[in-house]
Amino acid sequence: MCVGKCSRIVGPCLLVLGTVSMAANILLLFPGGASKYLVEGHISKNAKAMPGIWGGGIAVLLAATHITAVGWRCAGCSGCGTRPNAFISAVLSKLALMGAVACFVLSGVGLTDGPLCLYNASQHGGGHSRLWGYPFRDASSQQPEARAENYLHDPHTWSICLEPTGIVTWNVVLFSLLLLVSAAEMVLSSLQILNGCLGCLCGFCEGK
Repeated sequence: MCVGKCSRIVGPCLLVLGTVSMAANILLLFPGGASKYLVEGHISKNAKAMPGIWGGGIAVLLAATHITAVGWRCAGCSGCGTRPNAFISAVLSKLALMGAVACFVLSGVGLTDGPLCLYNASQHGGGHSRLWGYPFRDASSQQPEARAENYLHDPHTWSICLEPTGIVTWNVVLFSLLLLVSAAEMVLSSLQILNGCLGCLCGFCEGK
């Protein structure tokens, strides 16, 4: 398949994925659509790190914009001389790959740690006060395997979080979405790196 045709497929796909990644991370900053938790600083550190914005979002969108533009510029042309652009697309795709990897790792950490929420410390032997913290991470800090089982595989424990309402589901769904999106971005970015290297050798518009 023509290198230019591959770029016209990969580019728009990365544009969509990058946009979804940014939207998911923005939603993580507003649990249940409420802004007061962000204002009060009651947002998990993994959400505030915003990996879906700078990693799976901006870095990927920069590459996707260039890849899409170059791919369509080649459509219907003859000897369009895009070898320098192919090189640039390969470099930007490497940047996108690194951003997607960072997003994948940080999203995985965010999913494993669980959300920051208001919970009853008495359920963890911490008295009868309510406090803000990471109940799933703190309760099993010495038993990470139990944490994964009790938190991700046992939805009955999610009710420990009193506020924000539904924060555990919100956290699990959005961080899982970021994991899936960043995984797809890694695959497409890797494909475009190979595609760009091939374009450097053969050009984008072979057979025209």
